[in-house]
Amino acid sequence: QVQLVESGGGLVQSGGSLRLSCAASGSMPRLYAMAWYRQTPGNQRELVASITSGGTTNYADSVKGRFTISRDNAKNMIYLQMNSLKPEDTGVYFCNARMGTSFDVLYGHWGQGTQVTVFA
Repeated sequence: QVQLVESGGGLVQSGGSLRLSCAASGSMPRLYAMAWYRQTPGNQRELVASITSGGTTNYADSVKGRFTISRDNAKNMIYLQMNSLKPEDTGVYFCNARMGTSFDVLYGHWGQGTQVTVFA
């Protein structure tokens, strides 16, 4: 079992930056693939970025070149650096941990989410 706690969300003007953090604890979190998902009202969670246990990253087309996912296995931390933020980046961001890399399927362990609001 893995427990996840997100932090770092907030209110930011368009063009600004935020850094989300996810603290993982429990059973061997460094073996898990990790991801950030975003959810807006009335919509399903969508994948924003992912990183495997070996460090391979992948991004949604909408955030490529602006967001960077990283992990620090020594600290059991996962980060999402978000630059050049746009109003359409607004949503609740969830940290996810899983065995396997089928990121198009919603499963695994989830944090409670952190709200990101980008205003024009």
